[in-house]
Amino acid sequence: MANLKEVKERIKSVSSTQQITRAMKMVAAAKLRRAQDKIIQLRPYSEKLSAILANVSAGNSDESMTTYAQEREVKNVLIVPVTSDRGLCGAFNSNINKALNVVVKAHEGATIHVMPIGKKAFDMSKKQKFTNVTAYWDMFSKLSFETAREAAEFAMNGYEEGKYDKVVLIYNEFKNVATQIIRSEQLLPIVQVEQENEASSTGTDYIFEPSKDFIIEDLIPKSLKIQFYKAILDSNASEHGARMTAMGKATDNAGDLLKELKLMYNRTRQAAITTEILEIVGGAEALAADK
Repeated sequence: MANLKEVKERIKSVSSTQQITRAMKMVAAAKLRRAQDKIIQLRPYSEKLSAILANVSAGNSDESMTTYAQEREVKNVLIVPVTSDRGLCGAFNSNINKALNVVVKAHEGATIHVMPIGKKAFDMSKKQKFTNVTAYWDMFSKLSFETAREAAEFAMNGYEEGKYDKVVLIYNEFKNVATQIIRSEQLLPIVQVEQENEASSTGTDYIFEPSKDFIIEDLIPKSLKIQFYKAILDSNASEHGARMTAMGKATDNAGDLLKELKLMYNRTRQAAITTEILEIVGGAEALAADK
């Protein structure tokens, strides 16, 4: 059985750890509120913009609506894994790494390029034999639409110039504090929306103002940048949710461990007291016998 000093030191150590995890949970909760507000505000706009784009695409019968929709033989793939800058958020980052390996395996034979977003993704990509784009990994240190736009434009320009034949986003979609959904989303080429029924497949005549070409040229790049930014905000909110959950569980586990340690301390203390009493009684009896 451990001695009293060891158990006491362990209780002190676990108590300190519990205070840290409790504080981290509170900080994550505060950050989550702000991040959640941002993604909740952006999501309806992004979905509506995507719906408008789908409607325009459905009404467009030209050979090529845009260069961003052109499909070609996949020889070079740009994968954008989005992780956090820090750990202590459960399986948040490791799930992205697993999803990255799945996407890489699905494109076996193609040259893989990785543009990591977040320090953990940057560290993971360095260990792999990929061609890495390392200009945007620290995006979360100055997170804004402008920084996300620059990264999105890099991927879009690379696709337009033929440097990349496919662009895939991998991120955690925020559902709630306890749930994050891994998404492997094709950003480029644009996935064409298939008509689901006859009513939707009937030719619809759209009136474009000022012109169809102008709207397409303006709408599609904007939609792609918003889609990219939404993935970043989703991942940011998911990170804080995952950290809040992980730190909450760690705090609860520390509480359970403290109960066990305090019980062990009391038992050890009682055993020491009992032993001391027995020694005193034994000594008193020995003295009485000598007399």
